[in-house]
Amino acid sequence: MANRFIRKLSGLADLNADDVAVLETATGWGRSYSARQDLIREGDEPGPVFVVLEGWACRYKILPNGTRQIMAFLMAGDACDLHISMLAEMDHGIQAITPARVATVSREEMRRMMHEHPNIARAMYVSQLVDEGIMRAWIVSMGRRSSIERVAHLMCELYLRARGIGLTEEDHVELPLSQIVLADALGMTPVHMNRVLKELRLTGSMALRRGNLTILDAVKLVQIAGFDENYLHRRMRQTTWATPDPMIGGSGIMVERVRS
Repeated sequence: MANRFIRKLSGLADLNADDVAVLETATGWGRSYSARQDLIREGDEPGPVFVVLEGWACRYKILPNGTRQIMAFLMAGDACDLHISMLAEMDHGIQAITPARVATVSREEMRRMMHEHPNIARAMYVSQLVDEGIMRAWIVSMGRRSSIERVAHLMCELYLRARGIGLTEEDHVELPLSQIVLADALGMTPVHMNRVLKELRLTGSMALRRGNLTILDAVKLVQIAGFDENYLHRRMRQTTWATPDPMIGGSGIMVERVRS
């Protein structure tokens, strides 16, 4: 399925042919953005629902001292908040990290789709709940996880999110996020981020080179992160799980094998 947005929603609810056709029409065209171009800025009036079709974007906020905090990564298939139009103005910005293609769905069209297609409504609401779960996981990371745990946890999350929409190839995924971008997301300096990535590489758990993430030892990476995928709320009816390692708390995460 070429449309990652439809593929993502199909993993959250059962979509019929009519649902898919409506979504294809709504997101069939996208505007191109260059890297570091804003989709919308803090203080702007909220507009349509943005749907990332290709590339990567992020939610961010600039502090008074000029530093940036990235609050979420958006990859192909992700959409912005359903209810943000209720705000008078944006309280954060959304920016393309890489060249990206982004569709816009008007609030009226989105409301109509969700009213006339309950499967789409369910998938969109579950998607928003997952986004909120990711935000809570990031808060826990920033408050309680060590630097190496924080980075390992994010790598597990991004790998699984990419896998869910078909962006991974075996144990590899394209991850075009610079060390500066990762540092801005995890509350670290780029120098510290470099040290942590080197430390993770030396553990034999993962390697991030030239925009590509390789999972070298999934079990070890999960153990370092203390990772539990429950907040991603993935459907598992099409997967079969390997025997969980007791050291991972029984999650079996990232050792799954998808049926052919």
